[in-house]
Amino acid sequence: MTRTRWIVLAVLAVLGFVSGRLLIRAVGNMLLGGTLFGGNFL
Repeated sequence: MTRTRWIVLAVLAVLGFVSGRLLIRAVGNMLLGGTLFGGNFL
């Protein structure tokens, strides 16, 4: 594989990992009734 292809795959892997973690955190917070990024907005 070429170098640019490896870079693109690495970026996609990182974005997928980060968005997956945020999705899991968002679902957990909805189930627990909390806010997504901590803190109380009320």
